Amino acid sequence: MTQYLAFDVGGTNLKYALLNNSGEIIEKDRTSTPTDNINNFMAKIYEIADKYVGKFEGIAICAPGKVDVQKGIVYFGGALPFLDQTNFKELLENRYHIPVGVENDGKAAGLAELWLGELKGIDNGMAVVLGTGIGGGLILNGKLVRGSHFQAGELSFMHTDSSKYGFESFVCDKGSAVSMVKKVNQAVGNQDVKDGLVAFDAIKEQNPAAVKIFKRMCREIAVLITNIQAVADLDKIVIGGGISAQPIVVEEINRQYDQLVDEVEFVKKMLTKPEIVRARFMNDANIYGALYALLLQINHEKY
Repeated sequence: MTQYLAFDVGGTNLKYALLNNSGEIIEKDRTSTPTDNINNFMAKIYEIADKYVGKFEGIAICAPGKVDVQKGIVYFGGALPFLDQTNFKELLENRYHIPVGVENDGKAAGLAELWLGELKGIDNGMAVVLGTGIGGGLILNGKLVRGSHFQAGELSFMHTDSSKYGFESFVCDKGSAVSMVKKVNQAVGNQDVKDGLVAFDAIKEQNPAAVKIFKRMCREIAVLITNIQAVADLDKIVIGGGISAQPIVVEEINRQYDQLVDEVEFVKKMLTKPEIVRARFMNDANIYGALYALLLQINHEKY
């Protein structure tokens, strides 16, 4: 069976996996993402790919930022600004002489769920990925929506506070899972502000400060979902990202959504609530989605 090498480029970790064309992971691993410059970053990509040479017939990459999937170019690069204008397709095809696909990380999550996950068979749905910011993969009429400028689904840029205009008024700050974990750890006196396990232990133990911070984040996501629903009228929204492994995240988002619409009667009557569930693939979603994007590209299918 044909095998492919897939990369999930994150601001902290560079995940990679060898998969077959049915989406079965043969092996996977991760390493720290080189964050200093493009040369060191590509050296790490080459090091990993060279290790598997002869075992794969295509390379799939998903990365933060705007992605021109036809040309394989990443723009902006999100948490890795040195990726701006990197042409992964050209670099990797010239080196390995095989097909290369490049996808945005949020859209990859949506494709993964559409292919083999919670959005399979759903005409209108979305993956909402909670991390440092908030990514999204919007599915309408069974197809991924990219937009005219490759930025459809970039939920981090939604503005939810009309009383001011600055970074703190955007969803990428108010609804950030990474920011929430940091604030909870600071509130409970844990010096490792990135420790998600300690943060969620505090939330589950009903630490008042931790619960308040957690509920505030979930309410922001609920507000985000009502805005999405007003525009797209979806059947199902799947919540992804590392924190989605905690069942209380989706439970609280649902609770906050219900409380939110209960506060305004006409909103409750007018907006039909989408089903809000946990993504099937969570941390592996981008690997699956990157591969699916490549397979569709190879088969000349629109998506």
